[in-house]
Amino acid sequence: MAETEQQKRQKDLQRLRKLRPIDDDFMRCLFKDNIPLAELVLRIITGKPDLIITDCQTQKDMKRLAGARSICLDAYGTDTSGKKYDMEVQRSDKGADPHRARFHSSVMDIENLDAGQKFHELPDTYTIFIIEKDFYGMGEPVYPIERMNLLTGKPFEDGEHILYVNGEYRGDSDIGKLMHDFNCTDASDMNFELLAERTRYLKENPKGVNEMCKVIEDMRTQERKETMAEIALRMLCAGKYALEEIVTISGLSLDEVKKLDAGQSA
Repeated sequence: MAETEQQKRQKDLQRLRKLRPIDDDFMRCLFKDNIPLAELVLRIITGKPDLIITDCQTQKDMKRLAGARSICLDAYGTDTSGKKYDMEVQRSDKGADPHRARFHSSVMDIENLDAGQKFHELPDTYTIFIIEKDFYGMGEPVYPIERMNLLTGKPFEDGEHILYVNGEYRGDSDIGKLMHDFNCTDASDMNFELLAERTRYLKENPKGVNEMCKVIEDMRTQERKETMAEIALRMLCAGKYALEEIVTISGLSLDEVKKLDAGQSA
């Protein structure tokens, strides 16, 4: 048993060494309780060198409407003027679907306007997707998405801002250096000391390593659950298995299988 735990620990350490800031689970740990780092990254991405962040939360759950889909934000920050920032890392193009950006933006709107408040009190929001590949394929570092009046050609000015950041972009500019750092596995290869310092802590400091190993264990559990759900979905699609059989084979609970079945039927 001890040997098995040791082997698991070694595998976790190997996995940790390969993690980069552009991997969402690692990114959340980088920004956890680290306002200066969030401030640095947001200043570079938004092009606002005087931006001051007063609050930053990781894995921020948002669900204000009963029955509505909830989301968990990678990093959620507020600046001194009350503007809100949702920073997401998306490894695949699928995760960067424009509809997803729209939904993230709308959930922030609901989260930030209470009953009795006037609509003009809704704060400006920035939904930022940092994507490993160049989503739009034009070689630009950042693609700003804004609503506009198609007839007049003028901005709609509703305070909603969506930014797609090109994780493949390189260059001598700060954004190019930042995207280089986001793809590094080794802190010694990074340009920005704040990012390197936090990476070094999570990968080399015993306390940081233990913190990351717990995260990796959660990742393993989530991956196992996703595999179980995939098996259950295949069995449901086959239409040959009773729900109890799917529970036994997949390892999911009956309620979880029923939810998957309801999703299939919708």
